[in-house]
Amino acid sequence: MKPAASAGALRVVVDLNRCQGYAQCCYAAPEAFAIRGHEILFYDPAPPADRRGAVERAVEACPVRAISLQAGPDDGDAP
Repeated sequence: MKPAASAGALRVVVDLNRCQGYAQCCYAAPEAFAIRGHEILFYDPAPPADRRGAVERAVEACPVRAISLQAGPDDGDAP
């Protein structure tokens, strides 16, 4: 049984080799993604569940599909 704190948790994964710095994720979810310096992406790998909608929009907005969203932390319980 998982702890209640992890229920609804999100896990964001960004393939930084695929990311081209178009920053569409930053426009869709500025509280979770930011470009700093010369096209360096900073992101929250475990945003709160209440930001799910914005993070999903960021995933869809990425033109190179470098962002994926998983429902919960990687705790090894996956089959």
